Amino acid sequence: MHRSFRYGGPMGIVRKASRSKKSKDPLLGKVIAGRYRLESQLGEGGMGVVYRARHVLIDRVVALKLIRPDLRGETHLRAWMVREARAANRVDHAHIVDIHDVGETEDGELYLVMEYLIGDSLSSQISKGPMPIARAVDILEQMTAALARAHDLGVVHRDLKSDNIMVTGRGGRKDFVKILDFGLAALTRDPRLAPKGAVFGTPEYMSPEQARGEDAIAGSDLYALGILFFEMLTGRLPFRSGDRDELLEMQRKAKAPSPRKYRPEIPEQAEQIILKLLEKDPENRFRDGHHLKEELKEMQRSLPSREWDQPTETVAAAPPPPPPAQTPGVVEWSRTAANFLRAVARAYPDGNAPTDVQSGSDKIWELASRASRLEGELESHSKKLEAIEKRGRALRAEIGRKVEDLAGEESRALRDASAERDMLSQLILKRKRAQRAYLTAQAEVQAAGDNVERIRRGHETLGAARAQVDTLEAVSRDYEHRARSKEDVAAERRRQIEDLRAQLKRYSEALENDLQTGRERIANRVREALSYEKSFSEASNVLLDHLRDKPECRELLEDIDKARNGQDPDEKPSELQELMERHVAAR
Repeated sequence: MHRSFRYGGPMGIVRKASRSKKSKDPLLGKVIAGRYRLESQLGEGGMGVVYRARHVLIDRVVALKLIRPDLRGETHLRAWMVREARAANRVDHAHIVDIHDVGETEDGELYLVMEYLIGDSLSSQISKGPMPIARAVDILEQMTAALARAHDLGVVHRDLKSDNIMVTGRGGRKDFVKILDFGLAALTRDPRLAPKGAVFGTPEYMSPEQARGEDAIAGSDLYALGILFFEMLTGRLPFRSGDRDELLEMQRKAKAPSPRKYRPEIPEQAEQIILKLLEKDPENRFRDGHHLKEELKEMQRSLPSREWDQPTETVAAAPPPPPPAQTPGVVEWSRTAANFLRAVARAYPDGNAPTDVQSGSDKIWELASRASRLEGELESHSKKLEAIEKRGRALRAEIGRKVEDLAGEESRALRDASAERDMLSQLILKRKRAQRAYLTAQAEVQAAGDNVERIRRGHETLGAARAQVDTLEAVSRDYEHRARSKEDVAAERRRQIEDLRAQLKRYSEALENDLQTGRERIANRVREALSYEKSFSEASNVLLDHLRDKPECRELLEDIDKARNGQDPDEKPSELQELMERHVAAR
């Protein structure tokens, strides 16, 4: 049975929130950053709480991670969270969780907004026992595809483990993988954000180089894939210890056990893949995710059909989120202002209203008019931001696919070049043996003296040896030429990839600048709107004090009271807040 996934990762291990705690959470119902209403608590950890939230303008349900208030002064956390968002968004892959937003609340608290998913963690699936081999291969292939894209773009996850792999349903598939928490992801070209020598990650899944305190590389993620594949097939970890230091030492030095020792029916090819991924030297692992993908595709062809991946009646659909609350906005402000004007006109039909009443009436109408204009401005800015985001996502996806295609071509070219080099090495050995045979034949001819028969045989041997040497030299030159051609292709593809990476970086920076400009404009309008609210309330109270005892105004004042008290006072959001909710969409 499916359940809401518990978002964890670098923010701390997430625990299921209790009902009693949920009910007492004072933040439920609150709007964060003017656009995310917190609806329920999904879980909590050492660094904060994860909520189900709703973007109030576009009615999108999201998962919002809110960092503990006492950590707001930790400026490095913002750098980590911004990196998490930007790293995941740069990759833009179907099997990596979408990050929608990152920022600070009005109170200075850090938050991270990601897509809301329904499913189960891979760790929960593994806890049920070893998986069918074909299912494990399918899940591994999806993770590999996502990481290959990430590595192509210079992004390393650093903390890949079964707890931050989600298995959900999508497009009729029961096993659709989502990788979460690129919170420890590091842009490999920007080492400034992670202190050198720091040991990050989870010991059970940590690569030898990470266990030594070295920087994580793409190969470190591949090592973690080997751990995960071993775990999926056997139901246990390859290296286990209750002592962290001992476990790290095992990761650094201990030989990986054979998975077939624990499950004999595991195919030999699967075992070879695992053991290659778990090589202590990164150079001995798969060169990249593309190499691994091809191995997995080849293995999948020999495995049975994926009967578990067909939709069944036992798979529960994600429950629909509750509908958004109906809240007042600019229309209600205008209606209230109009009712006040009518009430003043009824109370003072001769137009001789007291100065403070007339002033309050004028103020109310002016503020309502400003709010109406503000609504249009906010909507306009919001649409511009949405357009920028849409354009950015399309370009990131396009560049990502191009980079992935080029990286695949590079990988195949290097593999072909390696095969040519291997054959060349064999030819060089044969040529050396042929050269030794030639020299031996020469010596035989020189030692023959006047023996005509020995001279004849020696020259025959000499000629054959010479012909073999010449042939092997020609074939070797051909293999050398082919290897260099493949290497040149790989080098050109690498150059094209670097050009695309640079293009993506430039565009991402320009996009972020445009988005920041738009957000600042909206923030300025919001601050302006907040200043209206106090003035509107003060003017309303002045008018109500004067008009309460006017019988001719009773009906209009009742309408005003209904507008002001349409909800429980403790739950009723401010009118300007509702304006912000409906019209601020700065993602």
